[in-house]
Amino acid sequence: MTNIRIGNGYDVHALAAALPLFLGGVKIESPTGCIAHSDGDVAIHALCDALLGALALGDIGKHFPDTSEEFRGIDSKILLQRTMEMVKEKGYRIGNADITIAMQKPKLAPYITEMRETLAGLMGTSPENVSVKATTTEKLGFVGRGEGCEVYATVLLLK
Repeated sequence: MTNIRIGNGYDVHALAAALPLFLGGVKIESPTGCIAHSDGDVAIHALCDALLGALALGDIGKHFPDTSEEFRGIDSKILLQRTMEMVKEKGYRIGNADITIAMQKPKLAPYITEMRETLAGLMGTSPENVSVKATTTEKLGFVGRGEGCEVYATVLLLK
């Protein structure tokens, strides 16, 4: 029986004007937000993919398809809670999570502590086990042009 599992997640969403921006379960002041079927919290989506991947349970689209009316406009915190139920059903808990958000603007540093606390609470762990980092792409690519946001997430699960 494997007592340690590692998962990686990645997600990307296009940005558009006049949409709300949610990252890591926190509403961010921004003139643009993510285009999505749900609330578009790309950080939580990548985290869910990492958790599901660690347990070889597929991806977020398998469990929460963007073709389902049930998930239209859903708060992504609910998706993370449901994903954590699957993690717990398999007998695992969070060792740690490491999340990197690539976004040109707005500056995310003022929101990092709240994101860590929010995500930790949803995952039933301490904020010291949740790392959230923000970076730009130095104005390169779709992220640098302000067209989208991408997030990488890695998790360690312990039995």
